Amino acid sequence: MSLMKRYVLRLFISLKYITANVVDRNNGRIVVTASTIEHSVKGSLECGRSCNAKAAVVVGEVLAMRLKVEGLDQGQGRGIHVNVNNEVEKKGFKNRTKVWAIVNALKNNGVKLILDDNDENSSQPS
Repeated sequence: MSLMKRYVLRLFISLKYITANVVDRNNGRIVVTASTIEHSVKGSLECGRSCNAKAAVVVGEVLAMRLKVEGLDQGQGRGIHVNVNNEVEKKGFKNRTKVWAIVNALKNNGVKLILDDNDENSSQPS
């Protein structure tokens, strides 16, 4: 049984910046985005833009607020898909805390996330 994955969370993590996008797979457009590049986000960080997990949590919270404003916090009833294992593999094992910080911030702010490929048993830090 194939489940339509309309909205997908994509993460971009570099040494300086963290960016999280929710992509609509029907038309390939970014619906909502949040990043440490933005002045409003960068200004709210006490430790500058490179404070790692704290910055990732702030990005997740800002993304959650923007999803609620757009009315997409429930992913139009289907949720927002995220494959955490894939994101950790792409970003490298050392960035797994940042990936999980964003995912947990979204969950804690009421965003309906669907974790693909049994991610709950994966490399989640304790």
